Amino acid sequence: MSAEATNPVSAAEDAATDVTVRRRGRGRIDLRRLGRAALLGATAGPALRDRLPDAIGHVAEAHRTHHPEADLTVLRRAYVLAESSHRGQFRKSGEPYITHPLAVTLILAELGAETTTLTASLLHDTVEDTEVTLDQVRREFGDEVAYLVDGVTKVEKIDYGAAAEPETFRKMLVATGNDVRVMSIKLADRLHNMRTLGVMRPEKQARIARVTRDVLIPLAERLGVQALKTELEDLVFAILHPEEYETTRALVAGNPHAPDALGAVAEQVDAVLREAGIGADVLVRPRHFVSVHRVRLKRGELRGCDFGRLLVLVAEDADCYAVLGELHTCFTPVISEFKDFIAAPKFNLYQSLHTAVAAPDGAVAEVLIRTHRMHKVAEAGVVALGNPHGGQETAEQPEGTAPPAERQGTSAERQGTSATPASLVSEDGERVDPTRPGWLSRLLDWQQSAPDPDTFWTSLRADLAEDDEITVFRADGGAPGTISLPAGASCVDAAYAQHGEAAHACLGARVNGRLAPLSTVLGDGDTVQLLLAQDPVSGPSPEWLDHARTPAARIAITGWLRDHPESAAPADPGRRLGPDDRSDNRPDGWSGDRPGTRPEPLPAADRRPGAELHADLDGERPAAVRPAGCCTPVPPDEITGFRVRGGSVTVHRSTCASADAMRRIGRAPVAVRWGDTAQGRVTLVAESFGRPGLLADLTEAIATAGAAVVSATVEPPSEQRVRHTYTLHLPDAAELPALMRAMRDVPGVYDVSRARHRASPRPRPHRT
Repeated sequence: MSAEATNPVSAAEDAATDVTVRRRGRGRIDLRRLGRAALLGATAGPALRDRLPDAIGHVAEAHRTHHPEADLTVLRRAYVLAESSHRGQFRKSGEPYITHPLAVTLILAELGAETTTLTASLLHDTVEDTEVTLDQVRREFGDEVAYLVDGVTKVEKIDYGAAAEPETFRKMLVATGNDVRVMSIKLADRLHNMRTLGVMRPEKQARIARVTRDVLIPLAERLGVQALKTELEDLVFAILHPEEYETTRALVAGNPHAPDALGAVAEQVDAVLREAGIGADVLVRPRHFVSVHRVRLKRGELRGCDFGRLLVLVAEDADCYAVLGELHTCFTPVISEFKDFIAAPKFNLYQSLHTAVAAPDGAVAEVLIRTHRMHKVAEAGVVALGNPHGGQETAEQPEGTAPPAERQGTSAERQGTSATPASLVSEDGERVDPTRPGWLSRLLDWQQSAPDPDTFWTSLRADLAEDDEITVFRADGGAPGTISLPAGASCVDAAYAQHGEAAHACLGARVNGRLAPLSTVLGDGDTVQLLLAQDPVSGPSPEWLDHARTPAARIAITGWLRDHPESAAPADPGRRLGPDDRSDNRPDGWSGDRPGTRPEPLPAADRRPGAELHADLDGERPAAVRPAGCCTPVPPDEITGFRVRGGSVTVHRSTCASADAMRRIGRAPVAVRWGDTAQGRVTLVAESFGRPGLLADLTEAIATAGAAVVSATVEPPSEQRVRHTYTLHLPDAAELPALMRAMRDVPGVYDVSRARHRASPRPRPHRT
């Protein structure tokens, strides 16, 4: 994609060489030799026209390793077109430019990519850098290859200016959503460019390395392509943190016998498994430099076994757990290090058992246990899945993933003339990738709401920085039944993931059956029911941005607040309301619990009598009997009375906490009973989610039930929740349950209860 050249003495090149040798145990292909072979192949006579060019011999060999029956004819034709179109172009190192697409294709071939991907990778720069057109690629190689080539082709800088880079990534991500192989080619392209970045200016090296760190490495992680991700990490490490890189490199070089320590443990593990009759390959897997650096920061001084891990490969899933049982039986396990990613795979398809054991000599070794098929997917990720739309060359599917849809036109594709297969097209005519991961679907959704390139670029980096994912379940039974979110997401994020812009009207949520504020952070496996207001004018508050982690939520909230600037005003403090503060006489502009208006002043106290109460004082002089304000008893509550200062009797509900407190301090109860009147006074507390018009709706429900408001208090909103306290006069106290039900039926109200004042704590005895 660019003309970066090789500098053999650069730190990045050294890092690439070290990583390649340590990770794969093979030498680097000589790109200059490939370039000479490409030039010789171009001058070969007609007799050699049908023979596979020598320059792609390494690609063919690697490809046949994974796909023995692959037809290489289309690769030969693609190479001939690529070489002829790039002829005369050179990289800054002086190598023929054709060495770049050759190297990219070799990277993908070694990972097991199928023929269509390799064909597109050979041609991936032709449309961008040569006279070859996309229509020409489509005519000669079919729609699939043309789509992949177009997906990785940069947008014109002359058209987009400074926005060219973010818009190029936007274009690639949209194309990746329809065919994940687009990003596979881009990752291999960036890996080769990072390997050959040495002759660029230091500031350009740093800029490219930062984009690689912030965007492409997280994408490689999410697509599960660990083989590319780890090498990219080391190359970026060498450029952006040269001192730490050199320290880590010296640390690894200063411990040449570190593999021997792991090798000794590996021999013990191998012997244990052979004795148990479990067929397994036990390998020593060295850590790459970034991994060594992280372990050093975590553990301080490193020992021999810290420079790598053991990898145990078996045939079947059940064998993984058999190996785990033997290791935990014959060695001392480090329980805190155990993780089961087979039963619960990572969101990037990764499956493995992780554990750590201490050998008899005290050496602690980390162990990875997986099947051979899991290992292939762990290293190559989506590349190992092959064609996401099906096909004969598709690699094996990993455990726990559905096979792709059956492919149409495979034989035509082998001849390079296939039209777009039916399985690639949705009802609206768009290509559809059946293996598209959930995080990519979310990304494609929110990017449509971020037309501004700066917003998209910032949001993309923030989204990719979230390196873990959770799954929550919908309690409403809707389809799909689960919502995938980044770790640390809140109910706000779940609302926008499920409802889109309709989440502006979200009032709150029930998490695992219990009411929770929108700020609640969700955990993996939680069940969520989101509560939406019926009022179409409801909207989010600025505080929601403090709890939103996903770009989809943040972009939607920011857009709504920008379009409704009045909603960003601070809320009014708590206020007391009069009995006539209802919808028919509220001031102009009053919007329920929204700020900006005040209710009418509190009128004179209500003098209507409450329920009739009598106290049995056994010959004592009569005393005033009144209901307690803490629990406001009404007929037919069970009641008890206590004398208070002044000789009067205060009547409490039998279950009142204040009554219990009086009994504990030795107050004698007084027998009390209800009189003949049915009326009464009660205090109710309504818990609700704030929305416009809520106060009016509540007072209307109270008035409809025939109750009169003596006084009302609305506390300031807290996390979108509002508490209303009403003292009401009831003509018939027996109607109280119906009144409470009517108040609960008001949209936004989630609980109505009788007022319960907490009893004062008992005084503690003085200690000397």
